[in-house]
Amino acid sequence: MDKIDEVLTRGVAQVLPDKKGLADLMARKRIRLYQGFDPSMPSLHLGNYVGLMKLRQFQKLGHEVIFLVGDFTGMIGDPTDKLSTRKKLTRVEVLENAKSWQEQASKVLDFKGVNPAKMLFNSEWSDRISFKDLLEITSNFTVQQMIERDMFQERLKKNEPIYLHEFLYPVAQAQDSVVMDVDLEIGGSDQVFNMLAGRTLMKAVKGKEKYVLATKLLVDKEGNKVGKTTGNALFLDSSPKDFFAGIMSFPDEVIHLGFELLTETPLNGEKEKIKKNPMAEKKRLAREVVKVLWGETGARDSQKSFEQTFQERRPEFKIKVAAGESLAKTITPFTNLQSISDAKRFIRQKAVDVNGTVASDPNLTVKPGDKIKVGSRTFLKVCA
Repeated sequence: MDKIDEVLTRGVAQVLPDKKGLADLMARKRIRLYQGFDPSMPSLHLGNYVGLMKLRQFQKLGHEVIFLVGDFTGMIGDPTDKLSTRKKLTRVEVLENAKSWQEQASKVLDFKGVNPAKMLFNSEWSDRISFKDLLEITSNFTVQQMIERDMFQERLKKNEPIYLHEFLYPVAQAQDSVVMDVDLEIGGSDQVFNMLAGRTLMKAVKGKEKYVLATKLLVDKEGNKVGKTTGNALFLDSSPKDFFAGIMSFPDEVIHLGFELLTETPLNGEKEKIKKNPMAEKKRLAREVVKVLWGETGARDSQKSFEQTFQERRPEFKIKVAAGESLAKTITPFTNLQSISDAKRFIRQKAVDVNGTVASDPNLTVKPGDKIKVGSRTFLKVCA
């Protein structure tokens, strides 16, 4: 029961309808659980990694884990937190995006061992739903239930359209729970509405309780998702060195939450350690995460690379600029596209520091002695 309590507490925002009921169920039987992943891009990212780590914890306790690719729902596009309609994707696009997902997810989950995780695609059943079936399924929901969502209320206030297919997204996700006959669905705390739709449908169709576990979101004090800013999202198919450096860019206030969500290390005394030496603890966090994904060697080499490249500022480019030259023009040769528009994009996305402070003005005048960081790996020193 201690291990069960740990899984249902660590990194968990809430368990619905109640944690005790789920804990008792897990103590009595091997439960079936899943998390769905929306193939809107070809790479799993740090937010997906949070869910994978929670699935991994259940797998280690012997429960049946399903990694569900939402190749059907992904074509609709989840409207959660979206104040405008998402672009619909084709089947070809979503399958292309998901083609290497099992390889990426296998860094965290075991798809081959004595208790292998299963990878399923929700098009297997959703493609076969007839219009008659759809009417029967949707009869279990009301318009009032769907329209109460915050993002829809915001659109109504702005007189912006809400398309019917967006209403149907949580219905399609709910059908996943019924078809797979799961006991539990896992997702981020921003997914509670969609997950509860599955609970509603499960009760109506099968008379069965389905539990919902919402994980905490890795956000900073302003509520921004960490690891998805400045155009440098952390992807599971990137390099261990880039991943390590990305975690080192986290603000100090999320280090403890990072340990809770991204690692399995003990949390006892962690807040005190962070307060005493945040840099050391952030390195340890980065090392622990990279170790999960790329092993001990990858973690060790990544830390060494970070310390040489970032802390020792190697390599550093010494540059000369014309009097009165703007920041955007100065960094243009060091951007991906080597264009003034790309330079302004870097600045707009808060990916440029001048003398240790995030720059926001592309017209800022650069002067001798300034130290400029462009992105995560380029360091410039302006010489007289």
